[in-house]
Amino acid sequence: MKFTVFMIILGLSNLSLVGQETSPSPTAARALPPDPPVTGTVMRTNSMSVLDDKKRLGSNDYVSFRVVEDRDEESQHLRVNDNGELEVPYVGLVPAKGRTCRELAYAIKAALEKEYYYHATVILAIERVSEKSRGRIYVYGSVKGQGPQEIPADESYTVSKAIIRAGGFGDFANKRKVKVTRKNGQDFTIDLKRVIEEGRTDEDMVLQPDDQIYVPQRLINM
Repeated sequence: MKFTVFMIILGLSNLSLVGQETSPSPTAARALPPDPPVTGTVMRTNSMSVLDDKKRLGSNDYVSFRVVEDRDEESQHLRVNDNGELEVPYVGLVPAKGRTCRELAYAIKAALEKEYYYHATVILAIERVSEKSRGRIYVYGSVKGQGPQEIPADESYTVSKAIIRAGGFGDFANKRKVKVTRKNGQDFTIDLKRVIEEGRTDEDMVLQPDDQIYVPQRLINM
């Protein structure tokens, strides 16, 4: 009798164990998607197929750049300039704004293979996305680089900073009569010679969206 009871208990125990082994756990039943590759992971790869093809680059974004075939070269850190271009070693300025890393990498690859490489594997990844700007200003006249500039979201953007970002004054620039025109038509004349050479930062005007800066030329380069 005792032996029969013992065998029944043993059989029930085995059935319980079988049930535990065959029932799938909620965690095992649900396959989790893989995490997207981060910048460091992408930069260690040797394949362009893993490059991001969703996020589009903007002005002042920072990217890591590497050519796999340059085995002795470290990754380089490049910035998309205000005109939406990326200055790439050997290639020069390449339109980057509005392109994904994969699109831009293939464009750079084609340029490199025209003159410098038989085969180039270009690895590109976004390092840091710029803060959203507060608008644009425009710089014209006697400066090294005319055109629009983004107003950084995290700083007080002044006339002198805009001139510096434009590459500085031209050779015949009239630094004493820099003109700022507001969207409402209001005009201001800034003496940037005093601001820069005499430290009169209180006269360095803070810019607003859509301001236009015009640097006239002097008649004589004195």
